[in-house]
Amino acid sequence: MTTRRAAARPVAVTGLGLITPAGIGRQATWNGLCSGRSTARPDPVLEGLPVDFSCRVPDFDADAHIGRIGWRTNRFTHLAVAAARMAVGDAGLDPAAWDSARIGVVMGVGSASMELWREEYAKLVDGRARAVSPLVLPRSIPNMAAGEIALDLGVKGPNLVVSTACASGATALGVAKDMLNAGRCDIVLAGGAESPRAAVMTAVCFAQMSTLSRRRDDPAAASRPFDADRDGFVMGEGAAVLVLESPEHARARGARFDAVLAGFGASADAHHPTAPDPEGAGAVLAARAALADAALDASDICHVNAHGSSTQSNDLAEARALHRLFGDPPPVTANKGVLGHAIGGAGAIEAACSVLSLAEQTIPPTANLSRLDPRIDLDVVTTAPRKHRMDAVLSNSFGFGGQNACLVLARA
Repeated sequence: MTTRRAAARPVAVTGLGLITPAGIGRQATWNGLCSGRSTARPDPVLEGLPVDFSCRVPDFDADAHIGRIGWRTNRFTHLAVAAARMAVGDAGLDPAAWDSARIGVVMGVGSASMELWREEYAKLVDGRARAVSPLVLPRSIPNMAAGEIALDLGVKGPNLVVSTACASGATALGVAKDMLNAGRCDIVLAGGAESPRAAVMTAVCFAQMSTLSRRRDDPAAASRPFDADRDGFVMGEGAAVLVLESPEHARARGARFDAVLAGFGASADAHHPTAPDPEGAGAVLAARAALADAALDASDICHVNAHGSSTQSNDLAEARALHRLFGDPPPVTANKGVLGHAIGGAGAIEAACSVLSLAEQTIPPTANLSRLDPRIDLDVVTTAPRKHRMDAVLSNSFGFGGQNACLVLARA
């Protein structure tokens, strides 16, 4: 017999830090999303490779944004620390005044950073093992995203990174919510960060798996969620950190509520190492768990921020899952059309964008959707932003290993 747990309490979202290919900061990202234009373009880091374009954060100078720690850390950590600082400032928090032992950090990172591995491996091949940098390991392992945030801000509470592939950022937010509900922290800085624009990952891994779009002649048209002519995702990068806070703590300090994280659900497809369950059964389980956690019904969801990766199998499986969940699904968007796929950072970025949609009562368009896949019967917002009354949003994230994470975000 399965015992259902009672719905948990919502937690407050009191600050956002967003660094995406659309721009640096919440307003720049929102403006870029609402433009409906893809940020994909040729990437000099990937020059000469089978897939040589990506969506990358513009004009991001690590020295300017995070200072001296930039030299010893990789780009995913640069983005994480900068987004955390931004979120803390947006929430009106003062690290010099908070109870550091009651502040936690939970970040989602999908993989080890491969940014400098090619150069370091070349030293081994050349028989120069003693020339390998001692910083290769500490700068590339996933947990350093959270560790460096703690070092930078003096946070001494629970500190961890979760890795559920492309669901990592959403999973991190769910874990943080559970920590707050359990009373382990008053505040958790939670989100995700990734910069997968490394030759090893792109050329040897994702490109070899045929999961990336090959539209080298027109990168800006390459990421096209739910489109009949989609041929794979576009590599992106970025970070989002949300300040999650117990409502009592937030009210006591007079904090602004951007939204509440009302529900979290997770599941495993148990179907295939990389392909989703074709009927979306695992996604439905995660979404129903998130709704139960929020004490809501499917009819209470006004909008879905889809995973929408722009691959044939994932978009079709997600559409089938939404029909199983809703019958007649509410309006849908997919941020990856504009931003590309930031892997472990994507779920957190999309959750933050869902918070902005609730605040603006507006759904940003899905880029490059010119001909809806005839097998996908969804109301996908495209061409221009759509004003829409929203009280609750479902944000979906799915990853290799059949790992699913769904979040319900609601107006405060």
